[in-house]
Amino acid sequence: MGAELLGPELAGPDDVVLSWEGEDVLAVRLPQLSESLDHILAAMERRHGTPLAELDRKSKQEIVRLLEARGAFSVRHGVETVAGALGVSRFTVYNYLNRETALNREKAVKAD
Repeated sequence: MGAELLGPELAGPDDVVLSWEGEDVLAVRLPQLSESLDHILAAMERRHGTPLAELDRKSKQEIVRLLEARGAFSVRHGVETVAGALGVSRFTVYNYLNRETALNREKAVKAD
């Protein structure tokens, strides 16, 4: 996800310092969430073996569902970033999200 490993003496206030038997041995600098979204999209593209914009609609909807589960749309400009990667409009991404919400509601009603 793009984390950086550092010596514990270089750790900043937002870094995670790992200790072993009471001694600080390593610091992990986590990327900003917006940078993580770029890494996630790149990994999805590698997994599919083709640019995300070239996928069919069903595959794009699945990607939006997975990204929603990972919290990608809570990131500032997340919808715009995903729309650009998928080669669709923001409106289309919102439609995919609304579709997923409606399907989840239907499943919940049927389960009751």
